[in-house]
Amino acid sequence: MATKRKSKGAYMISSVAEMYGIHPQTLRLYEREGLLKPSRTEGNTRLYTEEDLERLEFILNLARDLGVNIAGIAIVLQMRERMEEMNRQMQSFVDYVRTEMLTRVQPGSSSSQPGLVPLRRPVIVTVPPRESKKRP
Repeated sequence: MATKRKSKGAYMISSVAEMYGIHPQTLRLYEREGLLKPSRTEGNTRLYTEEDLERLEFILNLARDLGVNIAGIAIVLQMRERMEEMNRQMQSFVDYVRTEMLTRVQPGSSSSQPGLVPLRRPVIVTVPPRESKKRP
């Protein structure tokens, strides 16, 4: 779906509804179902941020283009959030391992560091040949 946004900022419900060709009640329904969470002004007016609009575009893509119902959209969004969190955790772990490796394995480092054992010569592992079984 092509983005119809022109600038950054927050948008009121009527503007968002017009931009995406949907009824404001649809946006209220998405909020009631927990699919969207726009911020509110002191006067309780809904304000949609760029992130809200990106999420709305994803929701509309699921609903319009793929025919997914509201319950299905909720499940897809929940799975997407879990995957993003797992990705953040995995990236954090990779960063930690990278940092540990860089601090432990540096050119000219001593072999007294725990967990690292320098190999002075190559290790060759040989497997004895199998004895063939003779049939009587």
